[in-house]
Amino acid sequence: MTAINSFWQDRRVCVTGGAGFLGSFVIEQLRQRGAKEIFVPQYEQYDLVQVEAINRMLDDSRPDVIIHLAASVGGIGANREHPADFFYDNLMMGVQLMHQAWKHNVDKFVAIGTVCAYPKFTPVPFKEEEIWNGYPEETNAPYGLAKKMLLVQSQAYRQQYGYNSIFLLPVNLYGPRDNFNPKSSHVIPALIRKCIEAKEEGRDEIEVWGDGTPTREFIYVEDAARGIVMASEAYNGSEPVNIGSGNEISIKNLAELIARLSGFEGRFVYDTSKPNGQPRRGLDVSRAEQYFGFRAQVPFEEGLRRTIEWYQNQREKVVR
Repeated sequence: MTAINSFWQDRRVCVTGGAGFLGSFVIEQLRQRGAKEIFVPQYEQYDLVQVEAINRMLDDSRPDVIIHLAASVGGIGANREHPADFFYDNLMMGVQLMHQAWKHNVDKFVAIGTVCAYPKFTPVPFKEEEIWNGYPEETNAPYGLAKKMLLVQSQAYRQQYGYNSIFLLPVNLYGPRDNFNPKSSHVIPALIRKCIEAKEEGRDEIEVWGDGTPTREFIYVEDAARGIVMASEAYNGSEPVNIGSGNEISIKNLAELIARLSGFEGRFVYDTSKPNGQPRRGLDVSRAEQYFGFRAQVPFEEGLRRTIEWYQNQREKVVR
């Protein structure tokens, strides 16, 4: 049982992207910790790229806290196809929203960045102070840089106006309710879907992008949501903070683990004509524990089991 936190008593909170994958878990965490007035803007009513829609949303919700999760996001393929969209939409949403939040006297702004903001060759584990020491990996640089501007803005507004905004850097998420669309999904849901479909269709091989050598760190979505809410309650500093699990795994080992858990017994064919993405990705997660007591709890294999089980159940419901 999650402890009730008095921080949320009598506070109105607006969660942009609250209807999405991570957002749905953040909403659950907020409710469990005592938040009663939660406003989730829907895209149909509030296109947050437009400043008029932002102001209308702020007038309608009158929040004390904004947790800005909304983003245009996708895997390597989506980033390569839509670099301009990802740059413009994420930059306009975030920068205008934080500016208008300050103008509307919103007490606290929680900006959610991305691990894609780190330089391509950041030493592992990624420490927050390394975030400016190089250019991001090319395939997701427009997205990563757009989100990183919120860190610049957050620190500038704190310096000039004393505005209380914080900037968090979640690593790759996975879990139930993830996006399993093959055109836009990230690596874990993509591999889960491929393995299950190949097993059902009796195929003995699966194609994987790249050569399998890059490493990634993943955090179970429920853990990430808990970390974000804990930071919203207790962290009031200008330094960026990683939200991760501290566990690094290669794409090759990840594919083999998902195959074992989903029952696929075939082989993987690595398409080296496709990009690898960032060579390595693993976070130093000590700052989150030091600043607001967060540590990931769900072991990776257990999280994958839950994700595979959820996906299989959802597919069965759709088939029925």
